Amino acid sequence: MTIAYVGIGSNLDDPRSQVLQAFQELDQLPHSRVVRRSSLYRSSPVGYAAQPDFINAVAQLETGLAAERLLGELQAIEARHGRARSFANAPRTLDLDLLMVGATRLDSAELTLPHPRMHERAFVLRPLLEIAPGAEIAGRGPAQAFLDACRGQDVQRLD
Repeated sequence: MTIAYVGIGSNLDDPRSQVLQAFQELDQLPHSRVVRRSSLYRSSPVGYAAQPDFINAVAQLETGLAAERLLGELQAIEARHGRARSFANAPRTLDLDLLMVGATRLDSAELTLPHPRMHERAFVLRPLLEIAPGAEIAGRGPAQAFLDACRGQDVQRLD
């Protein structure tokens, strides 16, 4: 079993419910289980700003799936939630980003690990560090070291 981290985000169709449902669906993936889940966080959109705020979280999984297979399973969950990929940073019902799979470093047409922008995003780092304070981003270093550079990003932990 390998530890993997999945970033979860939604800003359409009752985002809080979308994220909570995603935790349940991740726990039902083959050869996988959710071992930790972060609180929910509200964040301002990145890139395309003319859209609602996001609800974000991170799930820690134990998985026996290879990274590419896990990505396929995440995309299938997104599709069941009506995910449309109309343009970069568009509003979405559910976004599941494969952040890290163990210490795997991968750069293919389908998948880059660790996620190439996770160290630049407070909406990823804050929930990740909540559930894995010592998280290391392969090839970059401790996730905590990148949080200071994200201080200007509006991310609020929800109750």
